[in-house]
Amino acid sequence: MSKAMVVAGVMSGTSADGVDVALCRIAPGAGDAPLRVKLIGHAAFGYPKALRAAVLAAMDARAMSVADMSRLNWRLGEVYADAVEAAAKQFGVKLGLVGCHGQTVYHQGAASRFLGSEVRCTWQIGEASVIAERLRVPVVSDFRPADLAASGQGAPLVPMLDYVMFRSATVSRVLQNLGGIANLTAIPAGASEESVMAFDTGPANMVIDGCMVRLFGRGYDRGGAVARRGRVIDAVVERVLRQKYFSALPPKSCGREEFGDTFVERFLAMCRKAGATDADVVATATTLTARSIVEAYERFVWGHLGQTAPLATRIEYVVAGGGAKNETLMQMLRDGLEPLGVKVRLMEELGIPAQAKEGVGFALLAWLSWFGLPGNIPSATGAKRAVVLGKVTRG
Repeated sequence: MSKAMVVAGVMSGTSADGVDVALCRIAPGAGDAPLRVKLIGHAAFGYPKALRAAVLAAMDARAMSVADMSRLNWRLGEVYADAVEAAAKQFGVKLGLVGCHGQTVYHQGAASRFLGSEVRCTWQIGEASVIAERLRVPVVSDFRPADLAASGQGAPLVPMLDYVMFRSATVSRVLQNLGGIANLTAIPAGASEESVMAFDTGPANMVIDGCMVRLFGRGYDRGGAVARRGRVIDAVVERVLRQKYFSALPPKSCGREEFGDTFVERFLAMCRKAGATDADVVATATTLTARSIVEAYERFVWGHLGQTAPLATRIEYVVAGGGAKNETLMQMLRDGLEPLGVKVRLMEELGIPAQAKEGVGFALLAWLSWFGLPGNIPSATGAKRAVVLGKVTRG
């Protein structure tokens, strides 16, 4: 059987704003390129307002019954099937496989005591059986648990794509994704897989969006316009950046458990106490994202690149995700990173639309899983070994 295959990668991130479908042609490569991944097309589908509200409620277990959680799991399966079906029709392709990440409702990468034992856990919903039955193709889903079972954080998983597609013999690259959470992959020039560093730097859009919803009744700050007219409350940013997460050594991961609704309410209270206007709050949240990324680069990444590749090597900082459309945030990143000798670029410049990247990543992971190949990078997740990710539901 040929290993070349058209795969749909389906991603709905921590911002819970909708579904991205990336259609890819994936095949074995040759020589230094062990795999060939080509993006055929990308389509985005927003969640209906009521569905998004239900998804956000599911991220707070106190607000949803077990029955409604089960119903939401199945409803999301229908939504994902609709999205993949529409994308395949739009681009005129015949699918061989679907890789569906699902919607994360809880993720705890670090172990904590529960019922007498140390437990790590993660939960992504969106019933794969619905997708497989509707599309009559196999579906690989639930990618994170295998890495957790191998003592990893279960995140980040996109570094495998970063390594396969973007490593270079002459350029060190940092691939930064700005979804709800900000995560990066650092690939030194000429890197082996063992030299890849990856971790979540903290919030990207999550806190900004949370403030926008509460203060302006809008889901996000389009183009960073609100932040641009606000005043940054530096004391609040400094106080937040003293939280233990930001200084903890990689590998590490975070989510709504650290930077969701509870954090946003506390952040708003700090800003109000400092006399912030509504626009000031959003400017301060945007600065928090930018500063946490720049400080993570200075604290953890810069030295890693210097140890594993010549410091004279050119360093590119490539940004993807919805936050790349926030012009104020992007300017803050340039202002913080470029004085360090880093060239900031957009993912589109490397041939992948910013919003499509994570979908492409889960298409690749699905292909690897289907052929029994590992999909995690232990140096990124902290797992004790490389493992095959995901569970297969046959269509």
